[in-house]
Amino acid sequence: MRAFISLDLEGLPYIVSRENLFVKGALYAEARKIATEVVRVVAETLHHELGVDEVVIADSHGPMVNILVDETPDYVRLVRGFPRPLSMVAGAKGSDFAIFLGYHAKAGTGHATFDHTYSGATVDRLEINGVEVSETLLNAYLLGEWNVPVAMVAGDRALIEADVKTHLPWAVGVPLKESFGRYSAVSPGMEGIKKLLREGTVEAFRRVERGEVKPLETERPVEVKLRFLNSAYAEVAELLPFVERLDGKTVRFEAESVEEAYKTFEVLVLASAGVNSIVNR
Repeated sequence: MRAFISLDLEGLPYIVSRENLFVKGALYAEARKIATEVVRVVAETLHHELGVDEVVIADSHGPMVNILVDETPDYVRLVRGFPRPLSMVAGAKGSDFAIFLGYHAKAGTGHATFDHTYSGATVDRLEINGVEVSETLLNAYLLGEWNVPVAMVAGDRALIEADVKTHLPWAVGVPLKESFGRYSAVSPGMEGIKKLLREGTVEAFRRVERGEVKPLETERPVEVKLRFLNSAYAEVAELLPFVERLDGKTVRFEAESVEEAYKTFEVLVLASAGVNSIVNR
């Protein structure tokens, strides 16, 4: 059996400062240690306790080089580096199930640490077939297209109480933090976090064995609506002939599959980052 883990940082316990999130941040080393401990306890439970043969881990925050590689066990395959095709779910195709670790709430969510959707610098709102999505739902829709169900989501309680319970009711939700606001939260001690993750991983695996976990599906063709934070990003997006400008900041396009929609969305976000770099140099 093969398990896939996608790891983000903002939904991890104790991560409340921007200094945790950037390579040159004063607290980045702390965040890397937390991320490595969290992903290792899940991988060890999957392999040693549950007999999963292979664990693929997609390091999926920022530059995507957050996990300490010298602490990665030999049964793990580690996907790292950015930019890369299909970003947070690169390497997931062919897996039996997926686990999301350190995931956060979508942009505009109150009482949620670092709420954003994919790119906090450029994206204000993202819809797939009329459903406003978080990174959890965006990634789950693509995995669902590949017949890979999401069995567990561990992260901010605000995400679990909203998107996970509503759209992924079969998945185990493990709250790693309860946020007071964008830059503050409370979490159990690390030993308590590890216990929650072990228990959640075992329950998620049992649900997979019982056939209770389902791929998240959506209709095709896929309609995408994307509202940017800046009208300049929409101006660049509408240069593509298949992208329709709906208002100053919002664009719309259709794709034949979620994978095609995901890749197009990635390109638009990277183009927006390019615009930002040009105007601020």
